[in-house]
Amino acid sequence: MLNRAEIKAKLKAWRDQARTAYINRFHAFTPADLVAALQSLGVQPGDALIAHTSFAEFAGFQGGIGEAIRALQAAVTEQGTLLIPTLPFSGSALEYAKSGAITDVKRTPSRMGFITEIFRRGPGVIRSIHPTHPIAAWGAQAAELTADHHTAETPCGRNSPFHRLLEMNGKILLAGVDVRAMTFFHYLEEHLEPQMPFSPFTKEWFELQTRGVDGQLYSTRTRLYAPEFSAKRDVRLMIPVLRAANAWHEAKAGRLNLIVLSARDVVSTGELMARQGSYCYLS
Repeated sequence: MLNRAEIKAKLKAWRDQARTAYINRFHAFTPADLVAALQSLGVQPGDALIAHTSFAEFAGFQGGIGEAIRALQAAVTEQGTLLIPTLPFSGSALEYAKSGAITDVKRTPSRMGFITEIFRRGPGVIRSIHPTHPIAAWGAQAAELTADHHTAETPCGRNSPFHRLLEMNGKILLAGVDVRAMTFFHYLEEHLEPQMPFSPFTKEWFELQTRGVDGQLYSTRTRLYAPEFSAKRDVRLMIPVLRAANAWHEAKAGRLNLIVLSARDVVSTGELMARQGSYCYLS
């Protein structure tokens, strides 16, 4: 006779199987459907697109991680550029930096999910040289977008791929994740820092190293994100302002929620909020 724990486990397995069967029958979507949904949100051939994804939310997708990546690449085409953050830690950048770890661009895995790790290993992908926030990029402007990342004075600020994404009028994709996953907001923190009543960065500067694909060590002098303010950051406060400006573009592929934002719209929204004394931090 089954005990209570075994019964609960079997019921959960049956429930999960039934849910999967339902989604696969009524909410299935193909790579072509994903590309079409992205196109409906304004993603075009030639775009520079930074993608934040959770493959766990791709329920009903008729393909694996490889097909999902190829669909994202197909949306921008080889004339465009696909970027994906490949952070080497799952906690905070500050904790990672203090651990003394040296990020190896070629060997250190991404800790941001299966899509990010498979993508960084893919053909034609370049990973930026940075100790805490390396970005993997594929496409026509991959080298330009990722160059000299190690010289940036904050991980996502000036001279980082995030700043160059803005300069190229790039776009931001949130696929199965909410706006809190938008790493580009860190660029906005540096951009708005002179106007803010506090600095979101550490007072301490860190001297960190990254090993490039050439085997050489590259030095980075950087400030990181102050934990007392990171805990209060809530990018969701931007949503109503983005919606009011018709800058929030949302659709579904199957049950997968897709959001596309323009980097320029995010910056202009942040600037507008700053003029009103709001900085996406909870008081």
